[in-house]
Amino acid sequence: MSYWYEGPLAAFDTETTGVDVESDRIVSAALVVQDAPGVRPRVTRWLVNPGVPVPAAATAVHGLSEEHLQRNGRWPAPVMFEIAELLAEQAAAGRPLVVMNAPFDLTLLDRELRRHRASSLDHWLEPAPLRVLDPRVLDRHLDRYRKGRRTLTDLCAHYEVTLSDAHDAAADALAALEVVRAVGRRFAARLERLSPADLHALQTAWHAAQARGLQAWFARSGTPETVDTSWPLRPELPAAA
Repeated sequence: MSYWYEGPLAAFDTETTGVDVESDRIVSAALVVQDAPGVRPRVTRWLVNPGVPVPAAATAVHGLSEEHLQRNGRWPAPVMFEIAELLAEQAAAGRPLVVMNAPFDLTLLDRELRRHRASSLDHWLEPAPLRVLDPRVLDRHLDRYRKGRRTLTDLCAHYEVTLSDAHDAAADALAALEVVRAVGRRFAARLERLSPADLHALQTAWHAAQARGLQAWFARSGTPETVDTSWPLRPELPAAA
C-alpha cells in the first residue's frame, strides 16, 4: 500500500525583500513537483523585479541584488498570475503542496496578488482547495519535546536531508519536500492513516496551539510580539500595503 508521503508532492518557496508579509515583496519563487521519491523533480523558477528597493540585509540572505533584479527580473503582475495558476493546478490535481512556514509564503503571495492582480489566493483556489503540508508544523507537533531550533536548515540536519543551496527558492522547496517525506516515514504509525486533507485540517489546529504556546512564552519573557494563530494563510489586514 502506498502512502501519501511516498506519492506525488509539490513544494513552493519564495525569497523576498524582508519578513513583513503586508509590505515586503517577492523577488524569486520556485515550484517543485516530484511524482515519487527519487524521481527527478520538475522545477519552475521565477525571478521578479519587485519595483521597490531591495535592502542590503535581504540581498545578504538570498544573494539577489536590486541591480540584478532590475536587469533580469520580470514585472510582478504576470509572475503572480503564473504562480497562482500553477498552484491552482496542483490543487486541482489533488497534489499536496509542501510549504515551509506556510503562513509567510502563502500570505505574501496573497498580498502580491491583491497588489498586482486585484485578486486573492483564495479566488484562484475556489475550484479546488490546496492541501498544504508544513514541515515546521508537522515536526513541532510530532516531536514536540525535542530541543533546538526548527528552521529548514535545522530540520534538514535532523532528518538527514541534503540542502545544497540554502535561500535559493528551488533548493529550499526541494529540501522542504524531502523533509516532509522523511517526517512521514519516521512517524508512519501516526500519519499513514491520515490523508493530506486530514493533515491540512489538523495542522490548522496544531499551528494555532503552537502559536498560543509561543505567545505565552513571549508574555513570560516580556517580549512585545504578537503571534498570529492563522494557518496556512493570514487574514487580510485593513491597512495592508
